[in-house]
Amino acid sequence: SAKFRAGLIQMRSGRTPQANLDEAIRLIGEAKAAGADYVLTPEMTNIMETSREKLLATIAEEDKDICLSAFRDLARKHSIFVHIGSLAIKVSADKAANRSYLIGKQGEIVAVYDKIHMFDVDLASGESYRESRNFRPGESAVIADLPFARFGLSICYDLRFPALYRALAEAGATVLTIPSAFT
Repeated sequence: SAKFRAGLIQMRSGRTPQANLDEAIRLIGEAKAAGADYVLTPEMTNIMETSREKLLATIAEEDKDICLSAFRDLARKHSIFVHIGSLAIKVSADKAANRSYLIGKQGEIVAVYDKIHMFDVDLASGESYRESRNFRPGESAVIADLPFARFGLSICYDLRFPALYRALAEAGATVLTIPSAFT
């Protein structure tokens, strides 16, 4: 592993992808200006929507997603690695993927990871979350080699499952990423 400067973006995504994109672009620009070689955004960078109907009506397929396209252009413009913690990407009429993208300095997609472990929980307060209702789980762990480290990709609730991190470490990951968002 070589030295590198990471920019970790904190933002509170809302229900409007364009507003979330504008904020992420501004923050990534600040991170680049501060010397970042690699920038990581949170889970659900493009939208945080609890309504199934509104979520599926708002998001797009990967090849039509305005956020992914803009982030690829931004990585190329700034010549940095942009790691989108995740985007909600439509994968069928009734399901999305909670998908992380690691974008290279020329705007190429270096790695893609779909969140494996869905956050399905009933809390003592009476709140109930069923991520699996809206999202299709991923099936594979993902490793990405960057010039300065081997990255193991994961997202939020995956943290509760140590076998995933053991597999990433055994595959040689020297950096583990766990972008998260909370309702």
